[in-house]
Amino acid sequence: MSVGTVRLSAPAIGLPSQRPPKISCIGTRSYLIEAPGDFDLAAQRRIWALSKALANSEDYAELIPGMTNLLVVLKNTPSDPALVVQRLSDQWDCSGELDLVGKTIEIPTIYGGEHAIDLPALCDYSGLSAQDIVTLHAQPIYTVFSVGSAPGFGYLHGLDPRICMPRKSVPSLKMLKGMVTIGGMQTGVAVLTGPNGWNSIGFADITVFDPMAKSPAIMAPGDRVRFVPERIEL
Repeated sequence: MSVGTVRLSAPAIGLPSQRPPKISCIGTRSYLIEAPGDFDLAAQRRIWALSKALANSEDYAELIPGMTNLLVVLKNTPSDPALVVQRLSDQWDCSGELDLVGKTIEIPTIYGGEHAIDLPALCDYSGLSAQDIVTLHAQPIYTVFSVGSAPGFGYLHGLDPRICMPRKSVPSLKMLKGMVTIGGMQTGVAVLTGPNGWNSIGFADITVFDPMAKSPAIMAPGDRVRFVPERIEL
């Protein structure tokens, strides 16, 4: 694994989108803002920009960026929720885009073999050979959109559409930590051993979250990730 050390935030770029976001009330103090349009890097940059802009206000207890969405938690219950929605919408219109340029992480990966328990199903679903799937998965440089669901789990954007595969309707009961997986339009590395609905195509001997480390999670939003084939067992 190769990990850089520099994290830079570039100035806001791009023009405001003409399409409004979807803003939903979650309880009495929380609002979920969902970017319009495609699930892509431009939408995520809008979310990063909005999160940074809102961080300058003292009204918010938490700002939690997700996959092309942002959860905003207010410190106090608003007397006029509609006014909050309007303010968030106005802030969205002028926030532009923010490109987070993080470190690059290289993950040596064993493709195929005993841990690629879902590779045959992905071949059937995509109509591609196992070798084609490995090649298409290893080619991109992925972007970490967000970290969550399990400690340190990075949601990676950049998967080739030809190897996207829906999550399982019935999760595997014991998917091992380190399995390299595909879930919908995303890919990632399993953080914990346990139930998992993503589709495994390989294995990486890597710890992506160490609670005893100075920086427990090795991935952060804006980081780039490359899967480097260490061995291919097909």
